[in-house]
Amino acid sequence: MERLAKIRGGLIDLGLDAVLITDELNQRYATGFAFTDGAVLITLDRAFLLTDSRYIEAAQKSVSGDITVRMFGAGKRLSQLVREAMTECSVKMLGAEEFSLSHGAYLNWQRVLGVELHPCQSLFYRLRASKDEAEIRSMRRAQAIAEKALDDVLGIIRPGITERDIAAEISYRMLKHGGEGNSFDPIAVTGANSSMPHGVPSDAVVREGDFITMDFGCIKDGYCSDMTRTVAVGYATDEMKNVYDIVLRAQLAGIARAAAGVTGAEIDGAARKVISDAGYGEYFGHSFGHSLGLYIHESPSASPSVKTPMPEGAVISAEPGIYLPGKFGVRIEDVLILREGGCEVITKAAKQLLIL
Repeated sequence: MERLAKIRGGLIDLGLDAVLITDELNQRYATGFAFTDGAVLITLDRAFLLTDSRYIEAAQKSVSGDITVRMFGAGKRLSQLVREAMTECSVKMLGAEEFSLSHGAYLNWQRVLGVELHPCQSLFYRLRASKDEAEIRSMRRAQAIAEKALDDVLGIIRPGITERDIAAEISYRMLKHGGEGNSFDPIAVTGANSSMPHGVPSDAVVREGDFITMDFGCIKDGYCSDMTRTVAVGYATDEMKNVYDIVLRAQLAGIARAAAGVTGAEIDGAARKVISDAGYGEYFGHSFGHSLGLYIHESPSASPSVKTPMPEGAVISAEPGIYLPGKFGVRIEDVLILREGGCEVITKAAKQLLIL
């Protein structure tokens, strides 16, 4: 597997003989198999997936022949399987994900394995920052499902419906169209509530003249989608139209700057300048976007603090917004794949102001 080769290359760079993977998302990244109890051990020439009786049959059918599958339980502990595999492969220098393990778990693994663990979480951050074509295919599928759900939900929004009803419909429609679950709890906020970027859907009722902001995504093949659309109900005031236009122009400016080799700060800055020049800079409090993949918020991000070049194959959100407390908010979000010389927008939903 190409991913195993990349991980092994990282181990060599770090001077390690193997890595013990306990984070479920990193386990899936390395093996292609999703499970919730066990561990993965990758050495310089072997790979082991260690799980219990609930997953053993599925794992044996699913993973490639490059990965040895073994079962713990019935008197054999997980730590014993790890020690046996380490002995087989003469592992002395063992890496581990220092941010995924609690302090207590980290110390316990050192105790039961009898070795010092060496931090290597950064290896997975770096590898997962650039998506391969299989990952991108899954993310395209997830995005298409979210957009089908949006089409459905736009047909039921009307005065009198609640935020909670809209959020529930979004979740249902994504599942109906093939999603495996939500990337995160859907956001559906209306009127003055839309000024809260991550407002929680409530029993607030949609009224004529409201903006409704919907931020949602689903999981397909383990990978996340993410999108936001803001729509008006009945009519939009001149102020609402003006703010919407500023946000859209800011997003397009950020997209135009987005490319592999460009820093996150530069991408963010292109969008932020449009909003600041229009006099709304203080009302754009978050970054232009974040990476996504197996998890909804990954690294790197397109934010003012990221001064390093974005990698080829990074998949990031493009989501500037303006939030006027007590009045309304506007956010427009697409998903981009960063390439040399530019980016591809994989979100196809229209983003001109829609008045329902």
